[in-house]
Amino acid sequence: MTWIAPEPEPTPDALNSPERETLTSFLHSYRGGLLRKCAGLTGEQLARRTTEPSNLSLLGLVRHMAKVERTWFRERFAGQGLPPMYDPAKGKDADFEDLVPERAEEDYARLLEEVRLADEVIAAASLDDTFVHRGETYSLRLVHVHLIAEYARHAGHADLLRERLDGVTGD
Repeated sequence: MTWIAPEPEPTPDALNSPERETLTSFLHSYRGGLLRKCAGLTGEQLARRTTEPSNLSLLGLVRHMAKVERTWFRERFAGQGLPPMYDPAKGKDADFEDLVPERAEEDYARLLEEVRLADEVIAAASLDDTFVHRGETYSLRLVHVHLIAEYARHAGHADLLRERLDGVTGD
């Protein structure tokens, strides 16, 4: 049976909430937005590069965001020593380049798991909690804003990729 990316659960909006809930709501909304762009597609479709010469694909974006979630929340913020998610010998773009359509379900599940683990790591943390990376001090607040910006940037890519793939537009 061919795996097809599922429709994600809707995420509630925090339209008039304290800062933490607002940031969390926006992050969850953008996470869901990427997953909605993937919904209904097979691994082969997700892996297809539709905007040549770019190496971008929806599956590449899924893999990339799994790496970004892991890097910022678990490795940098929580200080967890984790092995590389993708083969370092394949270069910094392995998340975009080393695609195997038959493993799309696994890659999709990895993103969901990284999101779950990220949320678990930060559940009891304060937005004012900090860590040092490359000599600079970062707050958890900044990580939220960075991830929102990263997802927003790639949401535009995902819109174009999906439209080129099968004509689907909108959220």
